[in-house]
Amino acid sequence: MSVIIRKSLLELLFSGAFMKRWNDKLRPMELVEVDKQAHKMIVAWLLFLLNSGDMEVARKRALGEAIVEGGLFDYLYRLVITDIKPPVFYRIKENPEDYRTLTNWVLNELRPRIMPLGQEFMDRMGEYLMQPEDKGLARRILHAAHLYASYSEFKLLKSINRMDHELTEIEASFVDRLEAMRDLNGVGELLDEDNNVLGRFARMCGRLRFQKRWSQTPRVPETSVLGHMFIVAAYSWFFSTEVGACRARRQNNFFSGLFHDLPELLTRDIISPVKGASREIADLIHEYEIRELNRVVLAPLKEGGYAEIADRLEYFLGLEVGSEFKATFMRDGEVLEASEEQLCGEANRDSLDPKDGPLLKVCDSLAAYIEAHTALKNGISSDQLHHALYRIRMRYNETPVIAGVQVSALLADFD
Repeated sequence: MSVIIRKSLLELLFSGAFMKRWNDKLRPMELVEVDKQAHKMIVAWLLFLLNSGDMEVARKRALGEAIVEGGLFDYLYRLVITDIKPPVFYRIKENPEDYRTLTNWVLNELRPRIMPLGQEFMDRMGEYLMQPEDKGLARRILHAAHLYASYSEFKLLKSINRMDHELTEIEASFVDRLEAMRDLNGVGELLDEDNNVLGRFARMCGRLRFQKRWSQTPRVPETSVLGHMFIVAAYSWFFSTEVGACRARRQNNFFSGLFHDLPELLTRDIISPVKGASREIADLIHEYEIRELNRVVLAPLKEGGYAEIADRLEYFLGLEVGSEFKATFMRDGEVLEASEEQLCGEANRDSLDPKDGPLLKVCDSLAAYIEAHTALKNGISSDQLHHALYRIRMRYNETPVIAGVQVSALLADFD
């Protein structure tokens, strides 16, 4: 069965922007599921690189695939069971029969929206979710990343919940479980984040939850730059599957989506009309982004012994070719631009490490479209939101198919 991405799946993936976390605690800001998932997968990527350096290429690709799919399976599961408090959920998991009953119910709830992804996807998801006791490397990396991302949220609300009787127990649980995973490369650095460049980078990425998109436009729900990056990454993965991307291309597209707005750590979310006011302004902003990215992120990583992480970030962000939205592949260690024909043909091979810039741009636009469309559907009337929908529609009416994706037909489903 071929994979067909539909409106219902895109909206399901976006729905994590509504889902509140730590809902029984006093919070300095709303903490939502999609932000946590973004931070988790950023950390999972760091741990993936640090724990696969000596692997042969095929095994490393398989590990990357398992981490991305496992992260998406976990997210889809959380979208259904989010109101169950963690201690209650852990008790359910201790009883295999109860856990199996709950998981079957979750899969049935998800089935109508994810069935277009094909029976093989459904089977893999069912197998993954039914085996929570699996202690393979991919599962352990995802669990460590989950603990770190959740602990990062906890530290945001710790100081204003000092009278909460659960606080000490919660923190001890996070620390004990992370300490038990120190055998994974990178976990020790994450625990000691104040004193090493890897931990500081992971914490810095989490700060993107503070930056709200469309900051001059009221919306429901508000979305952060961090959450938006995860949505774009998830869309990129599923569309890559739809167009028949090779394993390396799928992973590169996911991680490129996960980091595509990383420079906004340094510049904030500059709105499109400002960027597009003139070529000179756009070039000035881009020049500043790259300079600061090198100074604050890439140079410290390289100097701190994490050159591979910096090199991959450079590739995901398209620094060698001038934009993350250009298609590229690698040959003999050189980054080359690719045409759409090459990317769908000769360059669609794991050995060439291809990456879909135009597909990433489609997913970025679709995420923005759904943000605006959802806000309008929720009763927020705004000229900026209407204009954003019109602008995106016009762009893809002129070019209805990009990177093999029928974009204009997909947007028509939102009428």
